[in-house]
Amino acid sequence: MAIINKKKLNRLKQKANDLFNRTLDQHVTLAVTGLSRSGKTAFITSLVNQLVNEGSNSKLSFFNVVHQGRFIAAKRVPQKHLHIGRFEYDRAMSAFSQTEPTWPEPTHGISEMRLAIRYKPKESLLKYASDTATLYLDITDYPGEWLLDLPMLSQTFEQWSKKTTQLLNTQPRFKSAENFIEKVNRIDPFATIDEQLLADLSKEYTELLLHFRHELGLSVIQPGRFILPGELEDAPILQFFPFTNFEQLDKNAYQNANDDCLIGMLRARFIEYKERVVKAFYKEHFVNFDRQIVLADCLTPLNNGPESFADLRMAMTMIMKSFSYGQSSILSRLFAPKIDKLLFASTKADHVTPEQHKNLVRLLDQLVYQTQHQLNYDVIEMKTLALASVKTTQTGTSRYQGQEIPVLRGKRSENGELITVFPGAVPSKLPEEEFWQKETFNYIRFSPFEPIGQHECLPHLRMDQVMQFLLGDKMK
Repeated sequence: MAIINKKKLNRLKQKANDLFNRTLDQHVTLAVTGLSRSGKTAFITSLVNQLVNEGSNSKLSFFNVVHQGRFIAAKRVPQKHLHIGRFEYDRAMSAFSQTEPTWPEPTHGISEMRLAIRYKPKESLLKYASDTATLYLDITDYPGEWLLDLPMLSQTFEQWSKKTTQLLNTQPRFKSAENFIEKVNRIDPFATIDEQLLADLSKEYTELLLHFRHELGLSVIQPGRFILPGELEDAPILQFFPFTNFEQLDKNAYQNANDDCLIGMLRARFIEYKERVVKAFYKEHFVNFDRQIVLADCLTPLNNGPESFADLRMAMTMIMKSFSYGQSSILSRLFAPKIDKLLFASTKADHVTPEQHKNLVRLLDQLVYQTQHQLNYDVIEMKTLALASVKTTQTGTSRYQGQEIPVLRGKRSENGELITVFPGAVPSKLPEEEFWQKETFNYIRFSPFEPIGQHECLPHLRMDQVMQFLLGDKMK
């Protein structure tokens, strides 16, 4: 009986403590997202690593609670949502700890991690209640591709198909998509549904999306869940594709089509996808986020050429719609988001020389703010910066044609070769034709430089500024 009472007492204490923390604003839900290969796994690993190992040469001088000597400790604690996958921090650190360190395996769905950060309050009401306080930080990792689906909510299947067909018919997509378009154009849209044909064409469309993302380096991928399906892999709700021949379709016949024909089933699955996948994500997860960081790899598209960079611009415009809370926005009409701080970060800043970082931030500024006149950010505090979650290069100078030039030294990801290079200049504004004609930018992918112990701090650039912006006001 005493044991039961003790358990009940502990539960009551925990509930009281949770209520106290919520009342005094001692809880932050931080969402981390970015398009594939933008560095989400490395970022979350570094964020956790810096906090749990603070004091081990962590270099967090711009994080006020550390700079002022008020940081005590941080530790990992069990996450709140047991039905969501756990972020594999230990596995990621193992990759950095190997004799020949590598980048950790990327995440493919949604995952969580919770930290308890203990500190000494200085300015907040907490200083009157206790000498120490605890901020609970819930980190949610989700694919940026899922944000690209938000515009689908305001589209009919016909509108989405036409827009997607337009994309498929332009280079560089068309060269790969031509065969798929021809196959879709040949089918009878009003024929009785053939499940195998539907599955085969859906698979081909999904393979196209994967090719666009991973081989061509393109950013606009719809539907986003097709390339990162998570628990929905092989589910019929992910088996549809754009109908590419709407111009030749009888409008009345289409409007009256039942779900037992191909075009009717495509439309039905598109609607179901919007309701059960896109809306479900926003309702279950997005509305609960307090703070958001969006990671963007601007360097790879610069290296891949004008089509790839234009696609990144389009993707960023689509992503921005997820943070438009104006009265006319889809998000405000359907949900009640509460994000009050939004950070856009250009990753892999260590892959260019230090004097180029300002240009990297200016470039990201223009990618983010190009649609500012259409959006309402009155309720969101925004910031842009360039960071390296895990610094992989050393900086220095070298003589070239009688002049001193800045250079980087690091290991190539492809073969581990140690090289010294000047990767070129990052444009300070959205690149025009002249930039692409010169072809002076040569982005090199680098590997982690040397192994890092499990209890050592990963080298980084500006992770402390990230923490100050996202958490500083909660730890005064």
